[in-house]
Amino acid sequence: MLYIIATPIGNLKDITYRAIETLNSVDFILCEDTRHSALLLSKYDIKKPLIAYHKFNEKEITEKIIQRLSNNESAALISDAGMPGISDPGFILIKELIKNNIEYTVLPGACAAINALVLSGMNCDKFLFFGFLPEKQSKTEKELKKLADAEYTLVFYISPHSIEKDITTLFNYLGNRKAVALREMTKVYEERIEFMLKDGYPKESRGEFVLIVEGAKSDNDYNSLSIEEHVNTYVNAGFSLMDAIKKTAKDRGVLKNEIYKQVIKNK
Repeated sequence: MLYIIATPIGNLKDITYRAIETLNSVDFILCEDTRHSALLLSKYDIKKPLIAYHKFNEKEITEKIIQRLSNNESAALISDAGMPGISDPGFILIKELIKNNIEYTVLPGACAAINALVLSGMNCDKFLFFGFLPEKQSKTEKELKKLADAEYTLVFYISPHSIEKDITTLFNYLGNRKAVALREMTKVYEERIEFMLKDGYPKESRGEFVLIVEGAKSDNDYNSLSIEEHVNTYVNAGFSLMDAIKKTAKDRGVLKNEIYKQVIKNK
């Protein structure tokens, strides 16, 4: 049996009684970083064998874990913070558990994305969790184009070293929208920073961020058009191609160079 357990995202008191009981009952614990998890486990006097299970070794050791679970051992999977599997290791192991008909369950608890979404004050009825932007620019471009017209609130994870670059990228493809950055959540210095994407992040970047970005406006008539269709609307109305590109960029709140690249690419 494997127990997938959410752990605190900041304040170590944000853990359930059931989670502590379960961690004390299993044969071993899979940790993203054993040194980091040791701090939490030590606080609650949990003394169990720890096994490192992270993105660099999960494929390699999953088979060994399956073998142990198949021999009626029990284990817990935790990440450094929040819910395993959400931008953290876990998915590969869960697929193998299902494939091998091994029982598992999830113990609910903290999740940075949900915590930040509620803290942001933006619409929580419909939202899309994206996680971290891809490292490759071409993949980022492809993914953000899909989101440009989505009316859902968008949830991103952002590293401190890339926050300025990532916000610029989001502005280039999504236009000028309201954004809220949440940092140090559940800790003493928890912050909620509201700004417009075009203005960039207004403070010093420290710690991990969750960035909440408002969705596309549903009352914008252009949301139903592709970029090429949008430009052609102005061309057909008598504007030159360049003027049509400028007006389209203004309508969408994005840089004209991004519109130009899309139009030229499709010619």
